[in-house]
Amino acid sequence: MPDTIDEIDARLLQALGEDPRSTAVALAERLGLSRNTVQARLARLEQRGVLGSFERRIDPARLGYPLRAFVNAQVDQRRLAEIADALAEIPEVTEVCGLTGASDLMVQVVAVDADDLYRVAGHILASPGVERTNISLVMRELVPYRLAPLLERVHSAHPET
Repeated sequence: MPDTIDEIDARLLQALGEDPRSTAVALAERLGLSRNTVQARLARLEQRGVLGSFERRIDPARLGYPLRAFVNAQVDQRRLAEIADALAEIPEVTEVCGLTGASDLMVQVVAVDADDLYRVAGHILASPGVERTNISLVMRELVPYRLAPLLERVHSAHPET
């Protein structure tokens, strides 16, 4: 099992989630910790890969890509690394996940409009090792990406901090 965060890390991550531009000094004051403690913990969280890319906070629609879709792909499993490399070369591919079940991959994509989505889907299908695709258009995001409830659970498990 990978290293998990403790309740202080959870409080720190909650505070960053609420105000991602907070300085270490501001976080230290808010949480009642020393600046050195905050800086050391932030460095450790970043080093361990707990803090992900800032890119997740950027809305593709604001970049001119308002359409979002999931492309489920059936692929030749023996060529998975080659397929992943090919998909990573398509700028509109924002995420690729390996799946169990009827589809092998779930490819999240963004597009300018329906014609652009058709073009992007064609690039995916033309990737070596991709055998079949099925596209699902995102009509509305009902629950946005979030981790605050999980951080709250970690923090509330140790309320004395």
